[in-house]
Amino acid sequence: MSTRKLVDLPSHWMISANPFTGEVLHEYERHSDEEVESRIALAAATFREYRKISFADRAAMMNRAAAILESEKEAFGRMMTQEMGKTLRSAIQEAEKCALGCRFYAENAESFLAEEEARTNATRSFLRYQPIGPVLAVMPWNFPFWQVFRFLAPALMAGNVGLLKHASNVPQCALAIEDIVRRAGFPEGAFQTLLIGSDRVNQVIADSRVVAVTLTGSVGAGSHVAAAAGKEIKKTVLELGGSDPFIVMPSADFDRAVETAVQARVINNGQSCIAAKRFIVHQQIAQKFEEKFVARMASLKVGDPMDPATDVGPLATEGGLRELEEHVNVTVKMGARILVGGKRMAGKGNFFHPTVLTDIPQGSPAHDAELFGPVACLYRARDMEHAIAIANDSIFGLGACAWTNDAAERDLFIREIESGLAFINGMVASDPRIPFGGVKHSGYGRELGRDGIREFVNIKSVVIQEPERSKRQTE
Repeated sequence: MSTRKLVDLPSHWMISANPFTGEVLHEYERHSDEEVESRIALAAATFREYRKISFADRAAMMNRAAAILESEKEAFGRMMTQEMGKTLRSAIQEAEKCALGCRFYAENAESFLAEEEARTNATRSFLRYQPIGPVLAVMPWNFPFWQVFRFLAPALMAGNVGLLKHASNVPQCALAIEDIVRRAGFPEGAFQTLLIGSDRVNQVIADSRVVAVTLTGSVGAGSHVAAAAGKEIKKTVLELGGSDPFIVMPSADFDRAVETAVQARVINNGQSCIAAKRFIVHQQIAQKFEEKFVARMASLKVGDPMDPATDVGPLATEGGLRELEEHVNVTVKMGARILVGGKRMAGKGNFFHPTVLTDIPQGSPAHDAELFGPVACLYRARDMEHAIAIANDSIFGLGACAWTNDAAERDLFIREIESGLAFINGMVASDPRIPFGGVKHSGYGRELGRDGIREFVNIKSVVIQEPERSKRQTE
């Protein structure tokens, strides 16, 4: 490991650095235009043959990828933790979840893409789902393996090939994923990493051999990529930010709701699109919830993400830490109150104290933006209808959960909440078995489940008319 700091390194290098210590782990030279061209050409050539491989053969390779992930999960977990700061325990679990996703699509892809009969006046009509070609995946650093594998597994099982532009601070993870695919037996070119910055993404999108783009990231990044792809008439799937509401009603299991609320806010050090960020509690139990929630947030251990006892590790980047600090400071200046935390921690590492804010004013960053770190916002509601109104007062609509054992409240929540995911008495989470995605500024399209694998296929309508019937219809 190098002990040089980031400021010592030239701009044409891509840096893997430890957010806990600030030390440089590895240095990678960014791919030249010639190297990018070579990789796109290889992807296009590989697709022409790979699309013909049977589902059984694809599944065998995908299951081998799952086996690699499981057998080496500790090593992959340490890599994630060192590169972006998540706790080692959660990083190992992330590798395990990737293996689960691989196995899910290995088992189900063929049935998800099986021909479907349709009834028309023709002799036979059916739908055939066919791969479309090289797909560019622009992925974030916060779940450096899972975000990629939830695209990779359905894409490769559908017969497509992938090009990965990963976040620039996790190049080790990007190259490790490419290596897993290669070791699993997929052909060269089936999945390749492009070590490029965001300033060169448009160049790849504009290439006629790249047929579609999927992005997980910020609203700004999604808007930029969608505009570039739209100009080229190319399909996009966007999974963007979230400011997920966590609603608690009097009939809920109170203690479990409080404990889950803390977990839901600080998962991945608070850096998750589907982390609960706004806690909307019925006024009847709001004071009690506030006291227990604040006490529990204050008790969290913040520190070395390699330490099994650590609850919250460092934020992934110094820039992210500065932005979170600014959002909190501006929100407090506008009238919000700090119940605990509220500032970065002294010493090494990108640490921010677990924080709880209340009296959040409209127009403040905490109200309007996505706070990407361990900062929770508390609101009080008169009833479920009022809670939903608070929850929907956001540009985001990714996930939402409600804690209630009242059937009428559950039905109201499911019917009226503006989100792509709605959970009752449980924390919002992605699951390979069900579609994942949002509405409003949280994006469009779906990942995972049957719907996810169908995003990047040609849904071809086939109509067969026998000559005899065709003749009779024209007489």
